[in-house]
Amino acid sequence: MESTPFDLRQTARPIGRLAPSPTGAQHVGNARTYLLAWWSIRSRGGRLILRIEDIDSPRVKTGAAQQAIDDLRWLGLDWDEGPDIGGPNASYVQTERVDLYRDALAQLQRDERVYPCTCTRSDIEAAASAPHVEHEGSLYPGTCAGRSVRDVNSICDQPFAWRFRSNDRDLDFADRVAGLQRANVRRDLGDFVIGKMDGLPAYQLAVVCDDHAMGVTEVLRGDDLLPSTFRQLELYAAFGWSPPTFAHVPLVIGPDGRRLAKRHGDTRLATLRQQGVTAEELVGLLAWSCGLRPTREPVGAKALIADFDLCRVPRQPFVFSVGQVNF
Repeated sequence: MESTPFDLRQTARPIGRLAPSPTGAQHVGNARTYLLAWWSIRSRGGRLILRIEDIDSPRVKTGAAQQAIDDLRWLGLDWDEGPDIGGPNASYVQTERVDLYRDALAQLQRDERVYPCTCTRSDIEAAASAPHVEHEGSLYPGTCAGRSVRDVNSICDQPFAWRFRSNDRDLDFADRVAGLQRANVRRDLGDFVIGKMDGLPAYQLAVVCDDHAMGVTEVLRGDDLLPSTFRQLELYAAFGWSPPTFAHVPLVIGPDGRRLAKRHGDTRLATLRQQGVTAEELVGLLAWSCGLRPTREPVGAKALIADFDLCRVPRQPFVFSVGQVNF
């Protein structure tokens, strides 16, 4: 099947974003990704936007958004627009941008690119016939794909979500870290939710609307979100928007090979700070893990801007243990 390459958005002065989710405290793995995103943009004289991605409302923790801002400031990072300093693209909090997402959903409804889906997560898992991609749920089997938008009127009181009707085509894009990536969303990932059963927009729709509206030209994030890029490329195409470039960096994992979690000890930035770890000590360790410094010596984030090179970042996850940081 013919593949569809994407002409990713390029500008002389890149625009990136830091997008913490206030569903919990920021940890060492988050810090490494934020630093790389910040270095990538600042090393090319670009602009940075801070955006709080709190659309996942049931999991949002009180005070976590301000804690994320404090953690980023402690690391030595800054930004040109954000909820704490304002800017031309306000608001920088997703739950304050819901009308934008609802307008986008309405456009997709007019174009019949979505359909109402009454399947629960257990329904989908029970119908799954193939293993799913790591970090992903079971592949949606297309149970409700025969519905049209107007069928929502016959659902009555059943809860439903809006699923995007993906195309049966191969997509490819050149990732700045992971290299050439290719997938068929319908076959490999399945139709995906863009409007949740609680009436709120889902992450995939919100992040595309925000990155487009804010002029973001580069998205650097963890490689666990690689599958989401293909979903987002489908949305960019549906709206006729040019997507940003993407760079997916390996995650930080524990000694057991699994992503950082409580079982690996307390890796929260706030905890490290309370225990006397300096930002320079943590930045030095993470810069070494990224191939940016030959040793783990303490260093400030700004000192690595001038000679930053994303090509140095290893393509394997970084194994972290609490004992690597000198208390």
